[in-house]
Amino acid sequence: MTSIGGAGMVDWNLAVATATRLVRPGPEISREEAREVVAELRRHAKAAEEHVRSFTRMIPGGTEPEDTPVLVVDRTGWIKANVAGFRELLRPLLEKMEERRSGGAGGAVLGAVGSKVTGVEVGMLLSFLASRVLGQYETFAPATRELPASAAGGGRLLLVAPNVVHVERELEVDPHDFRLWVALHEETHRTQFTAVPWLRDHLQGEIQSFLDETDVDPMTFLERLREAVQSLTGGRPEGEDGEDGGRSLVELVQTPAQREILGRLTAVMSLLEGHADYVMDGVGPEVVSSVAEIREKFQQRRARGAGRLDQALRKLLGLDAKLRQYRDGERFVRAVVDEVGMDGFNRVWTSPNTLPTKAEIARPGDWIARVHRKAES
Repeated sequence: MTSIGGAGMVDWNLAVATATRLVRPGPEISREEAREVVAELRRHAKAAEEHVRSFTRMIPGGTEPEDTPVLVVDRTGWIKANVAGFRELLRPLLEKMEERRSGGAGGAVLGAVGSKVTGVEVGMLLSFLASRVLGQYETFAPATRELPASAAGGGRLLLVAPNVVHVERELEVDPHDFRLWVALHEETHRTQFTAVPWLRDHLQGEIQSFLDETDVDPMTFLERLREAVQSLTGGRPEGEDGEDGGRSLVELVQTPAQREILGRLTAVMSLLEGHADYVMDGVGPEVVSSVAEIREKFQQRRARGAGRLDQALRKLLGLDAKLRQYRDGERFVRAVVDEVGMDGFNRVWTSPNTLPTKAEIARPGDWIARVHRKAES
């Protein structure tokens, strides 16, 4: 992992080492069964590709979009991939904070805290997340020898095998159906980015604009990060919230300009997540015989979390907002498809100007009026 090293505000190598050491062990499984799970996930990913393309009609017949690899990884592999992506995306913010640390009044204190302490804290948070993610289309991380990406410089689909096995056992659902169901959701994300060439650059531009506008004090950022770790490790009593105890890390770095950018990002992420849920449910009945049972149990699991501590940390990290994105985005997609059909919905992918706003996610009729009726008048 030397290629993602470097100190500064965060010792990324130490973050990887800490997360790898602290991540929970996966479910007990024999070596032979593990090989079978990996092979089946790869087969399902390939099958899901055809199902999703046929259902969404995002890729015209006879065309072949950019190819991106499908990687079945363990929790450590997910950690390494995400540290590489975080490092790239957060570079402008961390460089700015490093400058403020060097010249600001808190520089001496931050110097004492050091990048190694911050690396440990980031690693602890990653260890928490690494046992919860089932799959992920990773858009921005650079390719490494261990974790290849597309030839165009980004994009790979990760399926986290031990987490899939853990959840299918917890829910007591048919494992073969559940693995295909998960693959359908994640393959939809891969189709979104491979079928819409401008989407990756658009998102990256919005994120970089958000980070460019950030003017957060390094001490405040580290205090919030430490608060998250204390919640995770039990160092902060359950239910103990300060004046701003309900705020997430993301909410700390919002200037007025950032609030506008974050609104646009929230709308896009709601669209992408809701579309994936809609496709997963649309394809599911034809190819996943127990889809109704899986969906019901999985929704219950999403809603309840894993206890008060888990819910508190989800809120602090902004993960509760992601749950709302699934729900709100799926309602938007369903309403639009019901009104104008799948091809009519696919106008959403025409350009950044046809993406829904945050307000339109809540009021799909406004998007239809803007994109369809204006074009037809």
